[in-house]
Amino acid sequence: MGKAQAQDKPAAAKKDYPAHWGQAPQIGTRDYVELPGGYGFGSSTLRNWIKGNLDKDAAAGGGGAVVAKPNILWFVVDDMSANFSCYGEKLIQTPNVDRLAREGTKFTRAFTTAPVCSPCRSAFITGMYQTTIGAHHHRSGRGTAKIELPAGVVPVPALLQKAGYFTCIGSGLPDAGRAGKGKAKAGGGGLGKTDYNFEWDPAIYNANDWAGRKVGQPFFMQVQLAGGKLRGGTAASAKKLQERAAAELGSATDPQKVTLPPYYPRDAVLLEDWAAYLDSVRFTDKHVGEVLARLEKEGILEQTLVIFMTDHGISHARGKQFLYDEGTHIPFVVRGPGIAKGKVREDLIEQIDLAAISLAAAGIEIPKAMQAKNVFAKDYQPRTAVFAARDRCDETSEHIRSVRTDQWLYIKNYLPERPHLQPNAYKDGKSIVEKLRELHAVGKLDKVQEQLLFAPKRPAEELYEWTKDGYQLKNLAGDPKHAKTLAELRAQHERWVKESGDKGAESAAMYDSDMAVYLAEKRNDEQRKELEENIALMKKWAKEGK
Repeated sequence: MGKAQAQDKPAAAKKDYPAHWGQAPQIGTRDYVELPGGYGFGSSTLRNWIKGNLDKDAAAGGGGAVVAKPNILWFVVDDMSANFSCYGEKLIQTPNVDRLAREGTKFTRAFTTAPVCSPCRSAFITGMYQTTIGAHHHRSGRGTAKIELPAGVVPVPALLQKAGYFTCIGSGLPDAGRAGKGKAKAGGGGLGKTDYNFEWDPAIYNANDWAGRKVGQPFFMQVQLAGGKLRGGTAASAKKLQERAAAELGSATDPQKVTLPPYYPRDAVLLEDWAAYLDSVRFTDKHVGEVLARLEKEGILEQTLVIFMTDHGISHARGKQFLYDEGTHIPFVVRGPGIAKGKVREDLIEQIDLAAISLAAAGIEIPKAMQAKNVFAKDYQPRTAVFAARDRCDETSEHIRSVRTDQWLYIKNYLPERPHLQPNAYKDGKSIVEKLRELHAVGKLDKVQEQLLFAPKRPAEELYEWTKDGYQLKNLAGDPKHAKTLAELRAQHERWVKESGDKGAESAAMYDSDMAVYLAEKRNDEQRKELEENIALMKKWAKEGK
């Protein structure tokens, strides 16, 4: 949407500039370009004057008036922890995400409310805890039993669309898909990943790209990227991504230089997988840079609020699906009009907060029932705790909750009689989990690895001083010295469950409804047998009260 042609009849520039900007330049409009901040079209001189004032406001930390209706663009990346150089990753460089952090505000303590795709996406698109709206079981509501949003809960794209935004979801690049290569689908198809567990109207999205919007119309864009899924789930797919990295990025990450968490053995399969994962971070960063370059080329970067985040952490044995740092800690960077440049914030925030941030930026009143917070509001009071939940993932039933303060991480295991790595066809099909089970079977894991990954039961409660114990290795729940802290966090968890309306365990009817969909999917005989056995085991354990 760079220069406008005469036949476009560009909208005249608005005159209601913030008073503290002073008098706008009186310049003719021989050339029409799109103006920052949703001010329509005008001359290059006027554009530069507006941009300069927006930059001054941003440098001042957003103290000046923020222009209404900026474009809003989210980067949402699958299966990726905060392994970016601006977050301390040393083995690779991520210059484009680093740029966002340098030119915006970086949050170092951002956490997802659900460490698996569909529940967290159901949460952040509504600004609500997935447990509150009943969308907390992974890929639920897909069978005959459906999930309806509670009265008054409306997806963010619908609210923005009602306010005049052109809403879109795709790759952010007309000539690429979410994996960063290949043609993106055009026309009526090709919308980016949604994965919502509740019933929703696809009409809340106008298209898969902002190119089709009206002249001067603000847009809301979700750039959905494959992220950590680029490496696939097998040793062969990880090797293939490394070959692609060598060809397209000039090099592949050296597996021998990888640093693994101490609960993973330095086995070749795990090292090669982690190296491929870091290459997926590099590909993600490259895609981010290409989208930013497009915004710059179209002259709209400075009038666009950009939020970069991932849906949850790396897919691994103690990452995705679990409530430790590896599964819930995410990168969260915001750049755009009114956002302080180069600022680092260490207060706790939740992933769902991007809903309130976006509505506020668009000048839309945040619904009173919304649990997300506008963390940039002048009267914002930082959260004293953030919450997360793990529930059924595919066929595997689970019920875990967590409370995290600025010092402590409390985890409640409602099914402690079950092992950490319950049978799960999705995860058990990954080469890294196959290798872990193989090493466990032959006694080649160390004491920490055995205890954290393969203990037959789990403690009902876990307590970690996460700011000192970054890998959550030492459970302090049984230490009398921390009995008071444990009791306080237990009570805080119980209050949150009650006050937030946590819907808890899944009904047998909903489980059966969704498992019918899983079983109906095209699977070979071996996969179907594994799934049937896992479903039977889940029902057996539930009957036994396990």
